[in-house]
Amino acid sequence: MAGRKMKDLEKTSQENGSLKRPFLIGVAGGTASGKSSVCEKIVEELGQHNVDCRRKKIAILTLDDFYKVLDRKDQAKSCKGTYNFDHPGALDTDLIRKTLKDIHSGQTVKIPKYDKQTNSRKEDEFTTIYPADVVLCEGILTFYWKDIRDMFDMKLFVDTDADTRLSRRVLCDIKERGRDLDTILVQYVTYVKPAFEEFCLPTKKYADVIIPRGVENTVAIGLITQHIKDILNGGLKYKNGHGNSNGGSGTNGYSSNGFTGGLSERISVSASGDVAPPRKRNPSESGSRPH
Repeated sequence: MAGRKMKDLEKTSQENGSLKRPFLIGVAGGTASGKSSVCEKIVEELGQHNVDCRRKKIAILTLDDFYKVLDRKDQAKSCKGTYNFDHPGALDTDLIRKTLKDIHSGQTVKIPKYDKQTNSRKEDEFTTIYPADVVLCEGILTFYWKDIRDMFDMKLFVDTDADTRLSRRVLCDIKERGRDLDTILVQYVTYVKPAFEEFCLPTKKYADVIIPRGVENTVAIGLITQHIKDILNGGLKYKNGHGNSNGGSGTNGYSSNGFTGGLSERISVSASGDVAPPRKRNPSESGSRPH
């Protein structure tokens, strides 16, 4: 089945030609909400999970690899668990911008791998992102910076219960960062939770699609996957970065949320799997989105 999906995508690329630029999808959500799992599930549903990285039509980028290089003072804080990795200032935004711009222009990019145990970049180890038709970029603060947020053609927010996220965070920090339970809970209450409420949660309003329960929400994953297939098959138009829709004259440009069809209004797929239709605006309401 996966092989058939891969062949379908390759056939699409041959028939329609490569996209003028990759379709960029931003994925945001709180810590341990399941952002990476959602991205991996989308790749799997498109039959791309076992494809060689040079041939993949869809690639994943994680902001966890974009933490700043810490000086001695901050390195000491990180060892004590008193450095706030959930604050916007912890990320190398210059590198994020450069990487996304290079991906946008169809270049191959190399991203330094980040070691979560030593809180430093691994020497001579990189993640290589080859040109792809679709690129997923996931991270807690993916939508925080407006100029970065505006680079995405589609924006997803993974909305998971706080207790579930905390339990996942505890297990992850013990396994990947080698921390003890007391340190994890203190850090969560002191830094993680307040940062989520101040910097991450307010960006939920920018999402085109909100996904409760993350990867368990198969209805939402199915809708998103089908939308990506439609784009790859040429069924939907999207901007090519120069003011016109891909393959069109510009008359079929973005709707207010970036699409000419399919998910053209922000939707939320409920915990029961029901799709909540977009609320119809009154004629007197503005069509612009709050900032």
